[in-house]
Amino acid sequence: MSRGSGEGPAGPGNPPGTVHDVGLYGAADTQPPTGAFDALFLAGGAPDDDAGLVRVVDTPEQRVRNPSDLLGLISSAVGVAAVLVLSVVAHGTTEGVTADVRAFNTLLGELLFIPVAVLEGLVTLFVPVAVLAELGVRRLGRQVVESIVAATLGIVLGVLTVLMVGWWGGDDLLRSLSIFRDGAWRITVPIYVAGIAALLTTAGPRTRRRTVRWSWNVLYLALVIALITGQAPLPSVLVALLLGRLAGQTVQYASGVRSERAYGGELVTAVRRAGFRPTTLVRVRDVTAPVNADTPPAPMPDETVTDVDASGAVTGRTTLRALLRNRPRYGGRRGAGADVRTGLPASDTLADPATRALTRTGDARVYAMFTPDGDRRDVVVLDGDRHVVGVLTRLWRGLRLRGLEGRAQVSLKAVAERTAMLTYAADAAHVRTPRLLGVGEAADSIVLVTEHAVGAVPWRDLPDEALAGDRGHAVLAAVWEQLRRAHEAGLTHHALTPDVLLVDSHGTRPRVWLTGWEQGEIASTILGRRLDLVQMLALLALRVGPGPAVASAVRALPADDIAAVGPLLQSIALPAATRVAVRQRRGLLDDLRDALVERLPQVDVQPENITRFGARTVITLALSIGVVTALVTTMNLDEITDAVSRANPWWVVAAFVLGAVTWFGAALTFVAFSPKRLPLWRATLTQMAGSFVALAAPAGIGPAALNLRMLTRRGVELPMAVATVALVQVSQFVVTVVLLVVLSIFTGSGGLIELPSITVLLAIAGIAAVIAAVLLVPAIRRWIWGKIRPTLEQVWPRLSQMLGQPTRLALGIGGNVVMSLGYVLAFDAALAAFGQSLNLIDVAVIYLVGNALGALVPTPGGLGGVEAALTAGLTAAGIPASIALSTTILFRVVTYWGRVPFGWAAMRYLERKGDL
Repeated sequence: MSRGSGEGPAGPGNPPGTVHDVGLYGAADTQPPTGAFDALFLAGGAPDDDAGLVRVVDTPEQRVRNPSDLLGLISSAVGVAAVLVLSVVAHGTTEGVTADVRAFNTLLGELLFIPVAVLEGLVTLFVPVAVLAELGVRRLGRQVVESIVAATLGIVLGVLTVLMVGWWGGDDLLRSLSIFRDGAWRITVPIYVAGIAALLTTAGPRTRRRTVRWSWNVLYLALVIALITGQAPLPSVLVALLLGRLAGQTVQYASGVRSERAYGGELVTAVRRAGFRPTTLVRVRDVTAPVNADTPPAPMPDETVTDVDASGAVTGRTTLRALLRNRPRYGGRRGAGADVRTGLPASDTLADPATRALTRTGDARVYAMFTPDGDRRDVVVLDGDRHVVGVLTRLWRGLRLRGLEGRAQVSLKAVAERTAMLTYAADAAHVRTPRLLGVGEAADSIVLVTEHAVGAVPWRDLPDEALAGDRGHAVLAAVWEQLRRAHEAGLTHHALTPDVLLVDSHGTRPRVWLTGWEQGEIASTILGRRLDLVQMLALLALRVGPGPAVASAVRALPADDIAAVGPLLQSIALPAATRVAVRQRRGLLDDLRDALVERLPQVDVQPENITRFGARTVITLALSIGVVTALVTTMNLDEITDAVSRANPWWVVAAFVLGAVTWFGAALTFVAFSPKRLPLWRATLTQMAGSFVALAAPAGIGPAALNLRMLTRRGVELPMAVATVALVQVSQFVVTVVLLVVLSIFTGSGGLIELPSITVLLAIAGIAAVIAAVLLVPAIRRWIWGKIRPTLEQVWPRLSQMLGQPTRLALGIGGNVVMSLGYVLAFDAALAAFGQSLNLIDVAVIYLVGNALGALVPTPGGLGGVEAALTAGLTAAGIPASIALSTTILFRVVTYWGRVPFGWAAMRYLERKGDL
């Protein structure tokens, strides 16, 4: 924690020459009365001409690593890769653009007065000299070295790119980066452009460097002329620019850039622009340990103490160590309350619990500010170089989580304005929050001056006795009261953590503050407000337990809000700090759900999807794109077109009809296992609708979800519906395995036993060996058992009931047999459409094994995985590769893609009838 001292100007309660020494090591729960600092002084004092002097205790950061540089570095690298890929995919387009621009060569050649050679010389020689000269005049020697290093790195990257493209690039890539010269195609990447772009990137922002600004303009002009005159193709120019940006931002992030933040005099200027005349500004560090007034932390004597005069100029700078060492010359007389170890006053206000919490609520600097009348204020400093972190965080949460606004402020000023607006709105709604008193700007920082929450303690540091008995009930009621006021005014917080909830439990009635409104919203949605309730409920449960937390919510909230909270009790709905704490208390969310059901038995606590997308969605999308790309790039379209044109249309129709029979088989099993009577026609339509849902869900998931939905809509209790759907899926798996065995024994010509081909047998044996080897590992066995045990526990009670009804059990198994044989025969018909045939057992094994393996790929309908597995199986059985791929594609068209319109129509019909 910081330490420092401050000198105050003459004023009311502040006689001329008073020296205010401010220690950052003291800690307590309450603020001393106004004017307490006036009683803490040393003999001697400052001269009369020190009026208006401000003492700032801080450690300025001379160089910082901007997250925006890291983001730009990654973006430039991705941009280079994208340009190279697009130059191959859209080779004709880029060639056309280059050719169209070059068509103006004759006209512009007459208009341009400066020869191209002179312009190139201006860029390659004059620009670097001018930029480096300006940096030298500004005495930025380190930046001169960094710019030269960045330019060198840009040239090296350009050379490496040319070499790698020449070694490993395909013909299309080489042509896209080449120009036709002297009767041959020559790869041309303007390497000097990469060097110049890197130098200009590292030299500084164009808004602060005049030579950098017009150098970029000259570079762009030279590149346009190079394109027009055919000296370089468009992809080469883009690659060179991006490589230069990549090199420059790499150097900037590795070395750091000069801090543009407001420190010292600029910080004082910003505070004065906010309407205040401070005497002392002391940096409060981020301290996570709880406050202990008995053993205050040791001093940090390396803190810088800066004196700033009334004009904002720095008049002196020293360290706290030197100030302490020179202390005897002031006379050595100490005022009441001075710390005996250092001679500095033991300030109880600088690092009190509320200020410590403020430093943890956001990515901002926090200062304790004192004015001539002895008042204490908090100063929150927002820095432009840290702004990108908050933008990306808010944008990501808004995109991923429903109920949150996805828009993010693109400038530091917009962030400050939003924070101010939300704070003013909360105050107008009578929510107890530190009032915003002023806003000021200087350099690349904006300061927010707020009231100090006197006597407040963050939720994480609140003593247990403050939450016990009637006083604890009063605290919880006050917490819900503050959140209720915000919601009634349409405000949501979205970041309820143990540091934004402050409590003062002293006095007859506890007082509660809600701080940190930066992530909040105005005119929020109902879902957004309910997410706030979830966050607050989890936050309270971490301290008082699930039961008391739910009880307090039931007393304070309407029943509808309590009922809506149950499905939203998910870790994804919680802010990062609360989520970490909840994960450390395993089972807390489950306990909260149980407590809700105990209080309100009719509440539905099954988790509801509140994310727009998750990790699984991203993985599925990436796999789908990869699979489609692989299929498209490896297909021989001529062979496939020829094979499809020769396909027998009657066999194609037969394959579609046999595939449609699977709907009836699945519906038969569903009806047989359902605990309530279901019309077979409606059940068949539900399976048809599953063909439409399969476009967005992995194999088997879509139909199961629709079956569950139909059962619940028919009045089946959710646990029974889940068990029924699980029994349907398990029976399908068991029947598939049994069917493989039965076909291996009883399928053959002339009634003789005919085993599958050697290739298929070897494949089955290999799969069996892998499974056996995997099951020999105890950890894997435990993991598999942990996965299947919940399903078995759900299935067994329902299966026990079905065993007492053999007719329905036989009907359900028969439906699974019809469904599996329908797919097998449809696959065989697709093969016959191309004049090929295999033993039915081979076809069955290839389909059943290939479909099971392909469905493991978490893509919609097993897309890509099923095609690859079935094609590989047919090829291994002796079918030509082109025919095997054509057969697989035809089979997937008639059993997957071709059924989507029918599924959509069935789903719309069932929705209108209220079955889904």
